[in-house]
Amino acid sequence: MLENNHTLVRRQLMDEINWNDRLIGIKGSRGVGKTSFLIDYAKENFQPADRQCLYVNLNNFYFTVKTIRDFANEFQMKGGKVLLIDQIFKYPDWWTELAYCHENFPDLKIVFTASSVIDLGSDHYYLADKVAVYNLRGFSFREYLELETKFRFQSYKLEDILEKHVEIATDICSKIKPLAYLDSYLQYGFYPFFLEKRNFSENLLKTMNMMMEVDILSVNQIEQSYLPKIRKLFYLLSLLAPGSVNISRLSHEVEISRATVMNYIKYLKDARLINLLYPAEEVFPKKPAQVYVHNPNLAHISRQINGPDQTLRETFFYNQIHKAYKVNLGIKNSRFLVDSKYHFNVGDKIKGKFNPDVYYAIDGIERGERKVIPLWLFGFLY
Repeated sequence: MLENNHTLVRRQLMDEINWNDRLIGIKGSRGVGKTSFLIDYAKENFQPADRQCLYVNLNNFYFTVKTIRDFANEFQMKGGKVLLIDQIFKYPDWWTELAYCHENFPDLKIVFTASSVIDLGSDHYYLADKVAVYNLRGFSFREYLELETKFRFQSYKLEDILEKHVEIATDICSKIKPLAYLDSYLQYGFYPFFLEKRNFSENLLKTMNMMMEVDILSVNQIEQSYLPKIRKLFYLLSLLAPGSVNISRLSHEVEISRATVMNYIKYLKDARLINLLYPAEEVFPKKPAQVYVHNPNLAHISRQINGPDQTLRETFFYNQIHKAYKVNLGIKNSRFLVDSKYHFNVGDKIKGKFNPDVYYAIDGIERGERKVIPLWLFGFLY
């Protein structure tokens, strides 16, 4: 696997993790590169012949008869230090096995991947006080640009972009033309598997269906017969996005109860198929004010969007900024409220009278001025 894994972009998450922790969970939706991330870590820190680090995939039939605790015990007795475990949910009661290893093998570090649907902090898993949880996302626009242009770019905090966006954009634009790559990113740049020599749209459709068939149904123990209803609900929500949600209408169209609609909406959000926008101080289980498809690639697939589109602009902005910042429904004639203090509108131009209390993320410009900021620059937040 080391020989066949060619790291093209070093993921920023690699530097955000405290690798001194003994139990580390890497969550992420299907297709964002969790397996490659584990292999990249091994490649950076161990030589191929170094037997202190081992990657195992619990898809292997060997683990139908071998327990994680017995395997880990044998590994650490033979000098193993770091165990990388992929596809953890394939193993029943995996959380009790990991808890046992954490308590009984103090010299062993375990790094495992998990579906974004799994709440590792839940009391159900008995791991809240043991595991350090991190989220791996798809490529940011910055990471996509590094891959396409071979330039290295740093990421920025939101405050830096708001205060120094002219200087930052000028520096980036002296090296590349970001707008030449934005449309491609919106169509297929979020998921690393666009690099594979397969039809991207078909691959993404397959991945989306796997999120529903395996992640949502399996983790939440939902009967297979309900899959068509979850698929229909997602499609109807994607047609609304970005828009308000009528739970009663969705309940009628999908032929499930209102309570089940809300549960399924949460499952779709946990699977990172949709994003929910709430007014400040409101959260699930209250009805969301707006629903968005999780990222622009999904919007392209589910809504067949071609070319510049306001839906894609808002979806891109929400997706990129949501990684590290709280996003709520906007107030004061703004679309988004970020971290309870920054007001944003997104579009291809300023509509109506300029509001000095609002920041404008504008598509189609390389550089901005004052509170007018290029939309593409928000793709440099991670």
